[in-house]
Amino acid sequence: MTDNIDQSFEGIEQVPLSQFTEKAYLDYSMYVILDRALPNIGDGLKPVQRRIVYAMSELGLSAGAKFKKSARTVGDVLGKFHPHGDTACYEAMVLMAQRFSYRYPLVDGQGNWGSPDDPKSFAAMRYTESKLTAYAQLLLAELGQGTVDWTPNFDGTLREPSILPARLPNVLLNGTSGIAVGMATDIPPHNLREVTDACIHLLESPKASLADLMRHVHGPDYPTEAEIITPADELTKLYQSGHGSIRMRACYERENGDIIVTALPHQVSGAKVLEQIAAQMQAKKLPMVEDLRDESDHENPTRLVIVPRSNRVDVERVMSHLFATTDLERTYRVNINLIGIDGRPSVKDLLTLLKEWLSFRTETVRRRLQHRLDQVLERLHILQGLMIAYLNIDEVIAIIRYEEEPKAELMKRFSLSELQAEAILNLRLRHLAKLEEMKIRGEQDELEKERESLQLILGSKQRLRTLIRKELKADAEQYGDERRSPIVERASAEALAETDLTPSEAVTVVLSEKGWARTAKGHDIDPVTLNYRAGDGFLAAARLRSNQQAVFIDSNGRSYSLPAHTLPSARSQGEPLTGRLSPATGATFRAVVSGEARGEFLLASDAGYGFRVGSADMLAKNKSGKALLSLPKGAHVLPPAAVTDPELDRVVAISNEGRMLVFPVSELPRLARGKGNKIIAIPPKRVAVREEFVVALAVVPRTGSLTAHAGKRYIVLKPSDLDGYQSERGRRGAKLPRGFQRVDRVAVN
Repeated sequence: MTDNIDQSFEGIEQVPLSQFTEKAYLDYSMYVILDRALPNIGDGLKPVQRRIVYAMSELGLSAGAKFKKSARTVGDVLGKFHPHGDTACYEAMVLMAQRFSYRYPLVDGQGNWGSPDDPKSFAAMRYTESKLTAYAQLLLAELGQGTVDWTPNFDGTLREPSILPARLPNVLLNGTSGIAVGMATDIPPHNLREVTDACIHLLESPKASLADLMRHVHGPDYPTEAEIITPADELTKLYQSGHGSIRMRACYERENGDIIVTALPHQVSGAKVLEQIAAQMQAKKLPMVEDLRDESDHENPTRLVIVPRSNRVDVERVMSHLFATTDLERTYRVNINLIGIDGRPSVKDLLTLLKEWLSFRTETVRRRLQHRLDQVLERLHILQGLMIAYLNIDEVIAIIRYEEEPKAELMKRFSLSELQAEAILNLRLRHLAKLEEMKIRGEQDELEKERESLQLILGSKQRLRTLIRKELKADAEQYGDERRSPIVERASAEALAETDLTPSEAVTVVLSEKGWARTAKGHDIDPVTLNYRAGDGFLAAARLRSNQQAVFIDSNGRSYSLPAHTLPSARSQGEPLTGRLSPATGATFRAVVSGEARGEFLLASDAGYGFRVGSADMLAKNKSGKALLSLPKGAHVLPPAAVTDPELDRVVAISNEGRMLVFPVSELPRLARGKGNKIIAIPPKRVAVREEFVVALAVVPRTGSLTAHAGKRYIVLKPSDLDGYQSERGRRGAKLPRGFQRVDRVAVN
């Protein structure tokens, strides 16, 4: 059977698959770009929007007409001009009717057309009714005046306008957004009066610069009272390049101690904002806010109430945090990408866009005037023939009555055109009265004046510009309004740090010998009396605030930091620090201190070297810690000693040989890291095992005393006693009294 099959492929076009797919995809992408996603510079509409507006005008749904079911409009749009999905078509119609989405709505809706909280909550098209707004007349008023080209609809049975003759630059007034293939557009809305003033200025001064135009167009104007906080230089760059971003921030005011949000950024849901704030409250990341309420109603479309925990809360700081972490402040992308008068998509700056639109408007007005002039000339031509007929009425009647071809005879006898002869033959008998001759002469005079006026305007570019300027001013007065989105300079929003969000409470961080940590409330607890795991016991404690960092130091001289409030409660036995930090193998945690920003500590090794270090320099950013104290070989870390007054405090260093040295703490340098300077002289070791090392280190205030413990015995050294041991830094020090030369710990009084 296969022998009978024709395999010659004669008459079949053969194309490589790569070439076919490339052409098919390019055709598709061009369709999406030109006929679906991008607006035209002339009327600022996408094809579906243009067809909706035109179909509604054809249905007689002007601003003064009665409302009709939206399903009627959608049916006409789909059946006559736009054979696509009804849902997408209706959504496009809804967008043009939402006053919170469109700056100057084109559709006047009756029924449920969505809400700012949920723009997609509109009712089905069988329930809603609609008609055009008065503003839509700016797009349609000149449609039947020869101003635009007409194209066949999808099935060739009707004709539709390829573009609407917009009297104002709707592409800037309402803006639009869309995603095509390989490109997108995001054009923000603008104020009608500002844009019109810029157009008039450009008509009067064709060589005007962008800076001149921006004296009129201050920035976008969204359908919300929220503030535009984009700096002026960024707005200038945006209009220079055609792309950038706009930042909007909600407006708020104080009322009886509460924070009242009165305006939200464009297309931001108040319900979503409250959810975002509530989520932070539940996560205990917003302790300064006590309650939230939504009191929005018809009189106050946006009224969100934020109740601070007390009147001591810094409202400006809280709102700055909310601006940074919620939709109370939002950034909008701007990409002024549209189809120009050359039919090509491109990103345009403000100056180029307005020049091109004025070129479109000039051509539209010229076509309108030429169309009217042609009508006037045609009517004058007909009136001229009618006057000939009235002046020779008896002969005309005789020709019509007796001639077989009266039209040809009239043309021959009175040198009439076919149009004039046809008009004479179409006259009714009632129009043969003498009074009609006077009406014709009056109409001729009026039309002659109009003809002269039209010819003067068409023959002069200056007169044409003057006419366009007058029309722009008249439309701005009729449809313009005040700016809704104020442009304000504001400081950048800044989220609160985790420490700022944590309540400041007195806590004690306890570190055990085995490296377990926990936090107890208050500073008056005795950490030694807490319960510890078997084989474990108390090692160190630090008294600080819950919103501060606890700094841990290990046996290798590395520091680690953790927020104090994140450690487990002292009611438990804590948790091992190795579960949250990553010390080196074999390293053990030896101390814990407060990470208070203005704190200062003396950090040293038992080899007799050390330095002063600020708390901020001890904080580590990662789990592996930060190299802080460099240890000589065989040396160990001593517990840090807090410095209260670097000018008056004294360092007390005691070695295992019973030698004690006292000197001012100011003699030690303040470093961020390192080995430090010599505190007390330790003789070099002569055998493998160290013979002498530092066993106790303390920082004593000028008026403070020191208690030195040697087993069960202790000695209290008053300031005057310490004076006897004071010498220069780095000396050997003097011997303590007999019986106290084996000091194992000291306490500052």
